[in-house]
Amino acid sequence: MRYLQLAHNERNAQGTPVAKVITSLGREDQVDREGLMRLVASISRFLGQDGLEATAPAGFSFLRAPELGGPHLLGALWTELGLGRCLARAAKATRHRSDVERAVFAMVAQRALAPGSKLAATQWLGRDVEVPGLERVSDDQLYRAMDFLLANGERVQESVFHSVANLLNLEVDVIFFDTTSTYFEADPDDEDEDEEGELVEPGLRRLGHSKDHRPDLPQAVIGLAVTREGIPVRVWVWPGNTNDQTVVEEVKADLTGWQLGRAVYVMDTGFNSKENLRALQSTGGHYIAGCKLRSGMAETQIALSRQGRYQAIKENLRVKDIRVGDGEAATRYVVCHNPAEAQLQHDRRDGHIKRIEAELQRLAAQHERASGKSERQAHHRGECALRDHRTLGRYLRQTKTGRLVLDRASITAEERLDGKYLLTTSDTSLSAEDVALGYRKLLEAERSFRDLKGILLLRPVYHRREDRIRAHVLVCFLALILVRVSEQRTAQTWRQLRPQLGEIRNGHFAGPDGTFTQTTELTATQRGLLRELGVSEPSRITTVTPAST
Repeated sequence: MRYLQLAHNERNAQGTPVAKVITSLGREDQVDREGLMRLVASISRFLGQDGLEATAPAGFSFLRAPELGGPHLLGALWTELGLGRCLARAAKATRHRSDVERAVFAMVAQRALAPGSKLAATQWLGRDVEVPGLERVSDDQLYRAMDFLLANGERVQESVFHSVANLLNLEVDVIFFDTTSTYFEADPDDEDEDEEGELVEPGLRRLGHSKDHRPDLPQAVIGLAVTREGIPVRVWVWPGNTNDQTVVEEVKADLTGWQLGRAVYVMDTGFNSKENLRALQSTGGHYIAGCKLRSGMAETQIALSRQGRYQAIKENLRVKDIRVGDGEAATRYVVCHNPAEAQLQHDRRDGHIKRIEAELQRLAAQHERASGKSERQAHHRGECALRDHRTLGRYLRQTKTGRLVLDRASITAEERLDGKYLLTTSDTSLSAEDVALGYRKLLEAERSFRDLKGILLLRPVYHRREDRIRAHVLVCFLALILVRVSEQRTAQTWRQLRPQLGEIRNGHFAGPDGTFTQTTELTATQRGLLRELGVSEPSRITTVTPAST
């Protein structure tokens, strides 16, 4: 009778390997085979693909194990939000191939899971991941799918909006809007070709104010509208030289068509003009907009200087409600003050002033020592560099004799603004606290832009044709929606979710009797994650194909 034991070798004091028993498994004819299989499965989860190879049943060989977790989750959300159904209907109506919807989803999934080029997507699909309904894809298929997506972009985005409003039961009475820019790896003077091969001038690719700090490269401007929960509902693409002040009316008109006329629009200081604010109030809408503290506008200065008691609210913030003007013509402002930020700004400015004083002393000493022409020129260059310095220059003024001195009046004026920012709103029903905290939610739009450029690798863009650029942005937008819904349901970031999904794989095995695919056994963490997401667990055995006789 034989007994089974689990053991490993250890060297004794003399350096001789000695077997050390970890556990006894019992008699060979009475061993708990199911328990052993559970142990092997646990080890397999740790080993990943190598572990799956070790679990191949007798007579079967292990082939490969592409990822299933990411596509499974994204596919479930894609279906729940009605995106697949919307595109499938559009494909049927326009007589496109039935797999065009799958090709669009493959690009969206790639952007969320492993951002890369369209050529990389053709290699990624099937080798690294599996997308149900699309075993493999060519780059031509993907480019045709991009054209199809762009042609149906308006319909898709409206479908997203209604799904957000209804299926996810999210609040869409407040819309946060902001813009960013993304650059292209191409010369701004390059010419594009139309479908007939004729040269045309660039459409979107223009030089403009770069929020990526790449003014040397052509860019496009991207606008994004998100809900208070941070779920994107609409995206726009404009030429790279577009000014923020010129897009608000278009944004409001587009969203009003989705029965959003009475929403409150929250925007940053770059969109605050009288024309834009009037446009946002049209059809019963309202706005919360940031104001530039140093705009020089009389109303702004009155609001900042108006006496009144601050009300302390949460998040280390104090607010003061101010009305400037009389009757219906009065404008409502909310002055916000953050004491902690005020101290930081004071300390930062104090450091700048000490640096300026030291530099002025050095320049004065250099001036006294200057005797030759080259030394006087060096002194003047030093003064010019200090005066033109982006940060330090604003604390200086030039006397009638041409000497630089600290501008004490400017420093005092800036001290009065420490920790403050100014908001204006047309909605009289909102409390000052709601206005201030609502504006802070604008950070959700900024976070979406960071994720578009970081996690989803929106930039740099290598497409040249305007339609492909717009389609590329739409693909990134759809991926961001799926990412945000996942984060909203689990209270985890995508960077936290992604590794757990990547461990769920689909093992392919082959033997003389045929082939089958088997999903790795889910951990308790993975099961809990799918429950939070409202997504069913993938089938343990996904396909079985008998050998042909």
